[in-house]
Amino acid sequence: MNSDPSAQTGVAWPVVALIIGAGVISACQLGKAPLALKVVQEELQLGLGTASWLISAFAVIGAVAGAPLGLAVDRIGPRRMAVLSLLMMGAGSALGAFSNDAKILLATRVLEGLGFLGLIVAAPTLIAAVASDRIRDRAMALWAIFMPTGLMLVLLAAPLMQTITWRGFWLLNAAILITYAALLGWAVPLARRASQRHSSIHRDIKQALAAPGPWVLGGVFALFSIIFFAVFGFLPSLLTDRLGVSDEAASMLSAMAVAASGVGNIVCAQLLARGAQSIRLLYVSFGTMMVCSIGVFSAPLAGSAIYALCLVFTFASGFVPVVIFKNAPLYAPHNALVGATLGFAMQGNNIGLLIGPAVAGGVAAAYGWSAVSLLIVACFPVVALLLVAFQKLSVQKERSALFS
Repeated sequence: MNSDPSAQTGVAWPVVALIIGAGVISACQLGKAPLALKVVQEELQLGLGTASWLISAFAVIGAVAGAPLGLAVDRIGPRRMAVLSLLMMGAGSALGAFSNDAKILLATRVLEGLGFLGLIVAAPTLIAAVASDRIRDRAMALWAIFMPTGLMLVLLAAPLMQTITWRGFWLLNAAILITYAALLGWAVPLARRASQRHSSIHRDIKQALAAPGPWVLGGVFALFSIIFFAVFGFLPSLLTDRLGVSDEAASMLSAMAVAASGVGNIVCAQLLARGAQSIRLLYVSFGTMMVCSIGVFSAPLAGSAIYALCLVFTFASGFVPVVIFKNAPLYAPHNALVGATLGFAMQGNNIGLLIGPAVAGGVAAAYGWSAVSLLIVACFPVVALLLVAFQKLSVQKERSALFS
């Protein structure tokens, strides 16, 4: 008999907050590279192309390994994977602090990237497994705040990095990650075992590939990322060009836009908790993003109006990740494949992260900023098809739950 009551009744908010905190710390590892890019580039004498891979490494790993890592989470358990992932990021950050060669530093970023991907798949899977029934849906929705919160924290830590150097900042992050891994392993109970945990890996892969849910969530996340990063990836440059502000002011305005995305996460979580339908929130989010992107790139507006549209765009964008994370357990083929479903979603997210800035940058360079809005509008027929599929699956799941 299991004597651990948390395994029977589920954990409460403090443990969920601890798991979300692991995501926040992990997001800091994503954000620290752009923050230190110029200093690292000068110190190691890196070309811009080589230096950019210090940022892109996370996206490449996510685009390739999202679904496989999701299956790994389901096999070894989300708590073990979360702890292992934090340790991997800690090791990568510590080794990176002593790197004097571009190839070694890039290798440490690959190690960090694997840990980052493992954590952001394992943590929501862990929340779904250990949170009490009373708070599970809201906890899954609130998980989405990890990214904007972490990026905001690392931006606020910029003066600290200037004081202790980028190497000291890497070592500080390593210490935090390793300490947090120990705390997470001690405070969070083992997830309840699914009956299929030891089923054939080939059967798991076949079920994950055959089920429509993971593909729909991955597709929605991919299109969202293409649209979001087509705008946000060039936001500082766009603000400099269209508003005529300095680089420092553009960075500060971009940070405020990140905060708006976090506010959108929280508002969406509250709306879902009060009974709002996921599909309606997706329609509102994508529709608002499209209208705002047209205004940002094409409309002859004053600088203040353009920036206001940027804030509305990022606020509305905060709805999509919340809806995806909240619905992942529902759209999984079964309870033992929640990790694989989240892995599909994160793989789609990272594919979009790779495609969006690259295509938008090429279009802007060839035809100007106004052409980027046409690119975004061209995405929306595909978005509409995916949302119809999302709605159809939602209806099917509701009917299955009603008659089960």
